[in-house]
Amino acid sequence: MSPVNRDDSSGEPFADARQPLTRKEIRAREKAVTAESGDAVPEQAYESGEEVHAGAGAARQSAPAASVSGADSARTAAIPAPPVAVPAASAVPEAHVPDARPVPAAEPIPAAEVPDAPQVPPTIHDPADHADAGAHADTVPGNTASEVHGAQSEDAPHFDEFARGHHAEFEPGHHYEDSHHYDADHETYEDHAPYEHQAVGHQLLAGAETTATVNRPSKKVRRRRRFVALLLTLALFVTATVVGAQFLKPLLGENKPSDYPGPGTGQVKVSVVPGEGPVSVAAKLEEAKVVANADTFMTALTASGGTLSPGEYDFKQEMKNSDAVSVLLNEGQARVMYFALNAGLRIDESLQAISEGSGLSVAQLKALSDSPKQFGLSSKAKNLEGFLAPGEYRFPLGSTAKEILTKLVKTTQDELKAQGVTDAAKQYDVVTVASIVQAEGGQAEYKDVAGAIYNRLKPTNTETNGLIQSDATVTYGLGKKSFHIDEAEKADKSNPYNTYAIQGLPVGPIGSPGKTAIDAAAKPNKNDYLYWVTINLDTKETKFSKTLAEHNVFVEQYNTWCEANPGRCV
Repeated sequence: MSPVNRDDSSGEPFADARQPLTRKEIRAREKAVTAESGDAVPEQAYESGEEVHAGAGAARQSAPAASVSGADSARTAAIPAPPVAVPAASAVPEAHVPDARPVPAAEPIPAAEVPDAPQVPPTIHDPADHADAGAHADTVPGNTASEVHGAQSEDAPHFDEFARGHHAEFEPGHHYEDSHHYDADHETYEDHAPYEHQAVGHQLLAGAETTATVNRPSKKVRRRRRFVALLLTLALFVTATVVGAQFLKPLLGENKPSDYPGPGTGQVKVSVVPGEGPVSVAAKLEEAKVVANADTFMTALTASGGTLSPGEYDFKQEMKNSDAVSVLLNEGQARVMYFALNAGLRIDESLQAISEGSGLSVAQLKALSDSPKQFGLSSKAKNLEGFLAPGEYRFPLGSTAKEILTKLVKTTQDELKAQGVTDAAKQYDVVTVASIVQAEGGQAEYKDVAGAIYNRLKPTNTETNGLIQSDATVTYGLGKKSFHIDEAEKADKSNPYNTYAIQGLPVGPIGSPGKTAIDAAAKPNKNDYLYWVTINLDTKETKFSKTLAEHNVFVEQYNTWCEANPGRCV
C-alpha cells in the first residue's frame, strides 16, 4: 500500500505536531472554528488548497501529498486529511490580542459524514519530494517520529505532507516575529477540552476584555470624575431651584414691590372702624392699591409711633408708604371726628357716643337736642329722640355740635320724605311707631308688627280698645331696659310712655329707628293681627295672633325659652 494511504492506528495522527503556526495557518483555523458554529465554508478555501473546516468537528481535507495511480488514486481522493493538532495559543500578534486562549483541534470526521463536503482531486507529486520532505522533517526539532506520542510511523504521510509543505516557513533557529514560540510538551489537547465550544471570536474578545481591564482608569481619575459629576449635579440643582423660585414668587406674593414711588392718582375712601387694628387696615390699603405692600406699610406705621383713629379717610392709589401713614394719622391734614350710632339707641346713649367721637361735651349736645324746633321737628317733639339716624359719621375737625346734629336729623327726615312722609307732625308719629317696631320685633317681621300696631290704634278695635300694650314703651318711660314689667308698672298712668294704661301712641319715640324700621312704619303690611310676641331673643322670632287666647300660647313659648336661657329675660 502506498504511504499516502497508510495510517497508523496506534494513536491520533499528528497528535504531537506542535510547530508554531503562521498567520496564514491561524486564519485557516479561525475559518475552521467559524465553520463549527454553522457558518458556510467559502469556496475560495477549496480553490486555494487551504484546509477547510465545516461544522463542529468537521473533517479537514487537503490535497494528497504523494503520487498515486490507478485504483489507489481514486481511493486516495476519498480519504480525508487528518487534522493537525492546534497549538494551545493562537499566533495572533500581541499588540492586538494578548492572552488569547488556545484553540482546541477539531476531531477528524470521515468525509462521508460531512454533508456536501467537496471532493478535492488528488495531486501527483514526485517521489523524490517525499524523500526530501522526510529528510528535512527529521532535522526539525520536536518533529521526529519518536515524539509523535511515541508511536507515529516514520513514513506517516500526513506528517510528511505537513513538513514538506511548510519547511520553507519553519526553520530551526529562526525567529518568527508573527508567531509565538510554543512548547509542544507544555499542554495537550485534553487540557483545553472545556473550551471546545468557544469560537475564535470569543477568544479574541476575551483578549480585548483583558486589555480593557489593564487600561481601567486609576482610582485618582475615578475620584476626579465622581467629584466633577457631583459638582455638575449640584449646579443643576441650584439652577433648577433659582428658576423655580422665579415662578413661585408671583404665587407667594414675594415679587410685590416694597413701595410705590408716589404721589399717586385718583381718590380712594378707606374706613377704619372702632377697634380695628393696624394689620387689618394695612391689608385694606393694599387691596385698594393705596400701598404696594402691607408689610412695609406696617413697618412705616410702627416707626411713626402714631395711633389709629376710627373714621373714613381719603387716599390716592399708589401712594408712598410715608404719605399713606400721614393721611391715616391726620398729619398735615384736618383731623376728623368719627363716631358710630347703632339702631335702637336712646337719646342719652346717642349723645354720649357723639361726644366721645367728636370731643364735644354731652351738655352742649343735650342743650341743642332739647330744642328740637330749630331742627324742623314737630311741636310735639321734646327733644331729638328718634331722629338721630344710626350709622357711621366723619366730620372735619372743628365742626360744631349743631352742624353734627343737623346732619343726623336731616338723614332721618330725608328717609321719611323718600317714603312719602313730608308733614312734620306725620313724620313724628311715623318715627314713634318705627321706634316701637325697632324695639319689639325682628327685622323680618317689621312690617307685620307695624301693621298690628296700626290695627290696635283703630277706633273700631274692641279687642284692645286702642291700647298698644308694649313693654318696651313702659320700660323706656321708667328709664330702664328690661323685658319684664309687673302689674303695678303696667297700671301706672303717670308714665306717659305706659301704653298699657294710656290709649294711642306714646308721647314720643323710644329710640333711634333704623332705615328698615322707618320704611316699615311708613308702609306697613295690612293684616288682622292684634298681638305679637318675640319668643326667641337671639333669633328675634316673632309670633302673631288675632285673639288673646292664641297669644297666650305663644307667651308660654317665650317663657319656656327664658327658662332654658337663664339671665337673658330680665
